Amino acid sequence: MNTQEFDRRRQRLMEQMGDNSVAILPAAPVRFRNRDVEHHYRQDSDFYYLTGFPEPEAVALIKPGREHGEYILFCRERDRDSEIWTGARAGQEGAVEDYAADDSFPIDDIDEILPGMLEGVDRVFYTMGIQPDFDQHVIHWVNHLRKQSRAGVHTPGEFVALDHILHDMRLFKSSHEIKAMRKAAQISAAAHCRAMQACKPGKKEYQIEAELLHTFMTEGSRFPAYASIVGGGANACILHYTDNTDALKNGDLLLIDAGAEFDYYASDITRTFPVNGKFSKAQAELYQIVLDAQLAAIEQVKPGNHWNDPHEAAVKVMTQGLIDVGILNGKLDTLIKKEAYKPYYMHRTGHWLGMDVHDVGDYKIEDEWRLLEPGMTMTVEPGLYIPAGTKGVDKKWWDIGIRIEDDVLVTKDGYDVLSCDAPKEIAAIESLMGQA
Repeated sequence: MNTQEFDRRRQRLMEQMGDNSVAILPAAPVRFRNRDVEHHYRQDSDFYYLTGFPEPEAVALIKPGREHGEYILFCRERDRDSEIWTGARAGQEGAVEDYAADDSFPIDDIDEILPGMLEGVDRVFYTMGIQPDFDQHVIHWVNHLRKQSRAGVHTPGEFVALDHILHDMRLFKSSHEIKAMRKAAQISAAAHCRAMQACKPGKKEYQIEAELLHTFMTEGSRFPAYASIVGGGANACILHYTDNTDALKNGDLLLIDAGAEFDYYASDITRTFPVNGKFSKAQAELYQIVLDAQLAAIEQVKPGNHWNDPHEAAVKVMTQGLIDVGILNGKLDTLIKKEAYKPYYMHRTGHWLGMDVHDVGDYKIEDEWRLLEPGMTMTVEPGLYIPAGTKGVDKKWWDIGIRIEDDVLVTKDGYDVLSCDAPKEIAAIESLMGQA
């Protein structure tokens, strides 16, 4: 994205902050995998959303009305010796020229410079509790000013949760964001297709995961948006299974929940298909229930409906389907009221999607489900899970785990399924796998 997109976001934030205020955002810290081996660095989503700056050891300060520039970036200085080991740094010049900061100062000077920028403001917008170590720095800076109050120094009197404003902004996607999310979904759909064609009895789950990662990177995504779930047979009934170590068995289903991240935006797709390329009768019956539930839920994604409408639609179709195949007995409305479906469908039908795979944004406002509006992006992902030993359920249904998940954008007229390139109809899946 170009710097203008980030500038627009900062301007929108400052309009809501008002005068005599300042926002402080720290970059994500470096995380260690073991000893001195670092995880690949990924910038904090809130920080990146407002700055586009990808480096660690940085702090962004946004101060509406500041005479010498409203966006200040503290970051590492250029250092030839360090850059030989870990790569180029933007430095102060790059922060201004490449990332559109109005001013930039060395991060090592922040204790001397930043407290002065808090002087005279009434409100500090900051998210407490995410980085406890940095919280202590902020408290120290404010207390340092308070000690000077007898000398007439005006100190901030109010802390405001920055995430309350910022996360509502992030909930509504711009055209630039939608373009990135569409690309992420296209890459992920291609990866799911490759996985279907590569799947064979006897292969390890991680070998199928390797096919996903191969496509992600080949198509332009450097990393997955989250740890891929590749669960065959009984493992498909473990909602967050990520070991991906078992061999795939003939006659089992394989559930893959995997999505690429592109330009800091996540995709999140789940497909379930037969390891041998052909659904058994029992598998097909349950699969069609889940697919029908998902299609009904997607139809409820439109402006004016509330967040829970898709879930309610999925529950109704799912419960009726379980009645039809004899897993549940009773009247539909009574079973829904009793939540009789929950032993087999225990999660909700979706979540917000964006820079984070479980993205930010309130689901309720004043205890009422939030109304859907254009620009919101969500997943729709009903599922059925019947592990072996489930009491009162015929053994033919055991170890069948099915989830079908798509990325759905709310448009002005209804919805747009961003992940539509990944097949999910039974015939389409079997046809694709048969071509391998």
